Order: sequence, then structure tokens, then C-alpha cells
Amino acid sequence: MASPDVIVVGAGIVGAACAMACARDGLRVAVVEAEMIGGGATAAGMGHLVVMDDAEAQFALTKYSVELWRGLAPELPGDAEFFPCGTIWVAADEKEMEFVRRKHEYYTSRGVRAEVLDAKALANAEPHLRAGLAGGLLVPDDSVIYPPCAARHLVDSAVAKGGSVEVGKRVASIRKGSVQLDDGSEITGGCVINAAGIAAPSLTEGLEIKPRKGHLVITDRYDHMVRHQLVELGYLTSAHGSSNESTAFNVQPRPTGQLLIGSSRQYGARDGAIEQRMLRPMLERARTFIPDAGEISAIRSWTGFRAATPDKLPYIGRTEADEKLFIAAGHEGLGITTSLGTAELIVDEIMGRAPKIPPAPYRPERAFNHAAKN
Repeated sequence: MASPDVIVVGAGIVGAACAMACARDGLRVAVVEAEMIGGGATAAGMGHLVVMDDAEAQFALTKYSVELWRGLAPELPGDAEFFPCGTIWVAADEKEMEFVRRKHEYYTSRGVRAEVLDAKALANAEPHLRAGLAGGLLVPDDSVIYPPCAARHLVDSAVAKGGSVEVGKRVASIRKGSVQLDDGSEITGGCVINAAGIAAPSLTEGLEIKPRKGHLVITDRYDHMVRHQLVELGYLTSAHGSSNESTAFNVQPRPTGQLLIGSSRQYGARDGAIEQRMLRPMLERARTFIPDAGEISAIRSWTGFRAATPDKLPYIGRTEADEKLFIAAGHEGLGITTSLGTAELIVDEIMGRAPKIPPAPYRPERAFNHAAKN
């Protein structure tokens, strides 16, 4: 069998997307995954496909990626549960409505559909939200997805085009164009994509990636209690801030009728155990916005670890020290959304094509340069 053109380390949704994009463009792909396809942070994630505007680079990558997901949606299998429910950013008071109006201007001026909802329109859109909220911003083209099955589909698409997958094989090290497995064997190819999530720094020294723990809860089935992904505007400061621990109101309707309730974030936590001191305020926050949530039954809770970078942007692209090594890691809570955009940036660079969005903000060298200075 011919050596692969591309070896993808990791079959979470980012690695899966890279494999699919490379195979689609005629490259021979080999995927190596230590545990399971769509496991790790992918299996633990919420699956919210969302345009975010914390920074211009974040906006560009999320907007590009959401458009790619909408284009891919007709090809997704039913178990991927693509659900174009849209997002409502909920404003508690008039001060937060100022953020709504600014967010609306930012989005619409850059080609993202958005609608300002006053208090009455918000209540009509989401009747179970508490009375007295000021309004919100509806972003109708956001969606949700079930990440593990979506990742499986992406890998299956790569295999259908001649790719191969090794599951249960752990990569011990990466050298120029090859990976060494912990069983002593080696796979040699044209280039390697390190898409190993929180494990990426163990394979590429100098990457600044830290695990950020999160909790989620899923409920029993309650049809139409929530119609859109609901996120409090305070999420932008609490969940994406620099604090070591935070919780925020973030509730997602699943096509099954269940509710997925988040979210929490913790730096420095290494234990994957469920922590009531994080779970309790997270659920209380949900009840604050949706009083009826106090009456529903939770059937499962779990935790996961997001791969976070210091500047909250992922590392995407070729490394300068090794021209055969590409990085696709550090997506924190936006890996599901940005997986497809990340894959396009990677394959464009491999193929020598001009990318659709500027790649400079995501270059891995910013991590290595910072490490060298320290």
C-alpha cells in the first residue's frame, strides 16, 4: 500500500474534518486515533454551531465555518442531528440591550443575519423564559449538531475516498513526515497534522494549550420548552473571561425534545469527576432564566476538557521548524463550530491555494515565539 500523503493524529471532530477535506482533494489520508472516533472533547461538547465576535479573527473563522456546516448539512446522516434552531442572545436589562444593538450592527454589517428582539418578541419566541427580560438578539443561521456522529461521518467520508483509520493506536512522537506509535511501529507519509486536542503539546513541544474543564447536563424529553439555543449575554464575559472558574446560562434544544444545559469553565482542574460546586450554580443559573427548569428531570451529567490557548484562538497551519508538520489544535469551546473552517485552511496550505479567510491570526508560530521569549 502506498504511503499516505497526510497522516492525521486524532479523530475528534477537528481531525475528522481535516481528514475529510484532504481526502476530498485527492490526498491519501491515514487517521490515527488512540481511543475512539469522535471521543474526547468532541463527545463531551455541546455541538453549538455559532458565529462568535469576541475578536475579528474569531468572527472570521466561526462565520466561515458555520457557512460550511450549512453547506454540508444535506449530506449529514440523521444521527448527526443537524438542527437549524438559531441562537438567541438573551438580554436581562437595558444595559445588556445596548450590547444587543452593538452586536446586531457588527453582525449585519459583516453579512450575518440577525434580528433585535424586544421584550414582547423575546417572550413570543421563547414563552418559558422568565418575565421581565429586556429582549435579545436572534441569529437564525446558527445551528446545533450531535458531534460524535458528525465526526464519524467526516471520517467515513475520508475512508470512502480511499483513506484509512487506525483506532486504538497511540502516537508516541512525531518526526518529519512520520509518526511513531507506542507499539514501536511507524507510519511514514508526506506530512502530519497534529489534531490531538489537549494532547497536542505532548507531541509538539512549545504549543501553549491548557485543558479547561466543563460540565453539561441533559434532561428528559420536554418538547418545545426551548426552541432556540439560548445564551445569556453575560456568557461573553463570564465563560470567555480569564477567571479560573465561571458558570453561565446556556441551554440547547435537542431534536429529541431533551434540553442540554450548560455551561461551566475551569482552568487548572485535572480530575474529570463531576463537581457539585460547579454543577449546582450552573443549574441554578438555568432556573433563573427558565423557571420551569426547576421542575424538569436531569438524566445524565458529564464533564470534558477543552483545549485552550492563551489568546483564545486555535493554532492552525504549517510549523516553521518542520515544514511537514501542521497543527490543528487549541479550539477551546469552538472546536465543533470551527472544525470545517480549520480543515479548509489546512488543506489550502497543503495544496498551495489561496485561503478564503486570512490565515495569519491562527499561525502556530505565535505559540513557539512566545515560548522562546520566556
